[in-house]
Amino acid sequence: MDTRQAEYALAVADELSFTRAAWRVHAVQSTVSAGVRALETELGVTLFERDQRGVRLTSAGEAVLPVLREFVGAGDRARTAADSHGALRGQLRVGVFSSVSYLAVPRAVGAFREAHPHVELRLRSAPSGSGELAHAVREGRLDVSLFGLPAPSAPGLSVHRLVTSPYCALLPVTHRLAGRDQVRLDDLAGEPFVDSPAGFGNRDVLDADLRARGFVRDVAVEVTETAAIPAFVASGLGVGLLPEVLVPPGMEVEVLPLVERIAWDFNVVTRRMPPPAASALLEHLFAAYRD
Repeated sequence: MDTRQAEYALAVADELSFTRAAWRVHAVQSTVSAGVRALETELGVTLFERDQRGVRLTSAGEAVLPVLREFVGAGDRARTAADSHGALRGQLRVGVFSSVSYLAVPRAVGAFREAHPHVELRLRSAPSGSGELAHAVREGRLDVSLFGLPAPSAPGLSVHRLVTSPYCALLPVTHRLAGRDQVRLDDLAGEPFVDSPAGFGNRDVLDADLRARGFVRDVAVEVTETAAIPAFVASGLGVGLLPEVLVPPGMEVEVLPLVERIAWDFNVVTRRMPPPAASALLEHLFAAYRD
């Protein structure tokens, strides 16, 4: 089996497009198509359905995909081992949240790229948040991902904690509670809330804690970008509860500590035996959150 053919098939599976896959692997589309057909012939199965609606993996393709990833990964490890300087090679696919620009993540990823220039980085976000990202790691479509849910929510994966952050209250600067040193949950009873949709780690952790406390709230505004929550709060559309680490700097809102201790773990998930590049990125992320 040709490693390049497997790389073509994996690119098509990730992109669900021969055109985008060709761009990604720096080849012309006809070469990618021919490589995938040759691989299908060798395996004796059809990996992709191709029609006017697009490209889809067949059931055989779903079954073969993890083995192809291991095959390509073994080639990357062999090339790394053969390098006299031990330089990491291959591709690293990273799952990120839609709002990470004000976190330490970009700095850590930049440091990784500088230290390992031969690794091709691919960053991907997911509209449904942590659960979808973890599923992609489990399926092998991502190598490592940010994760905002408790460790038991990632069965079969290794969960690496970066930081634990307490929730705080976000209020419009003209709010009746603005100016206090801290607030209680009862102070916010009856207020409309701005939050992420269900399925996002910060929302799900908070909802579980509030249910356990018997606190009922009305989430009037849901936004998929966490960084947008303070902007909607500032506009007077509600109040917010966010982990401190997710509150972007410079927002025109009142940020107050909660009397009640509600904590959020900012994690990273990998498979149980992550590729060397994923382990190297973890070290850069740990370093970024120690600073």
